[in-house]
Amino acid sequence: MKRLIVIGLLFTLSLVIVIYGVKASDRNFFLPEELAGMKVVIDPGHGGLDGGASVGDVVERDITLSVSHELVKRLEKKGATVVMTREKEGDALAEHAPKDEFGTTRARKVADLKLRETIAINEKPDMFISVHVNAIPEERWRGSQVFYHPGGHPDGEFLAKAIQKSFVGNLKNTEREAMAIKGVYLLKKVPVPAVLVETGFLSNPEERALLTDPKYHGKLADAIMEGIIEFHTSEEN
Repeated sequence: MKRLIVIGLLFTLSLVIVIYGVKASDRNFFLPEELAGMKVVIDPGHGGLDGGASVGDVVERDITLSVSHELVKRLEKKGATVVMTREKEGDALAEHAPKDEFGTTRARKVADLKLRETIAINEKPDMFISVHVNAIPEERWRGSQVFYHPGGHPDGEFLAKAIQKSFVGNLKNTEREAMAIKGVYLLKKVPVPAVLVETGFLSNPEERALLTDPKYHGKLADAIMEGIIEFHTSEEN
């Protein structure tokens, strides 16, 4: 009987050692996820009737939604809790207040904007990321760029600069700098670090080709996530 007990104990000990060895190769066995405990609201720009910028059949609302979904997957893998203002091709109202009716498109856009503000406030996140795509009449302009409101949360500037730095270092197709902008309502009203990420210019043919490539959406999401981690790490230190 004693022999069986000893054999059983040795077997159990061996099993524990094997499991420990496997887990030891995974740094997450010892360390918490990099963004554990953090809550992020992701706002895919536009949606529904409000398509945003477009060139032919390439529409901003579809790109922002795709990039946002890629970003959500990456943030959740790092331990963050993520809330999206919209998860489908419609606007935020279509998902959160589908029975509401409006007399004009403008009235709906205003209500949709207010709803996104309400979501960002009620969810009490640690940061707010609004994802967009740029476009202007001239084709020569290109490059991703991050904006913050000078009258918004003071850490919005640092978040914007962290993400912009990641864009420059990882995408290697932009030399733009993070910039203060006063005309974006949500960046001023959301009471946490808030930024608007312009992922590129649809009006630039080369960049438009990138922005319609799902693989590039993943690269954009990787760069945004790295900036968020940099900002979060700096805050903790």
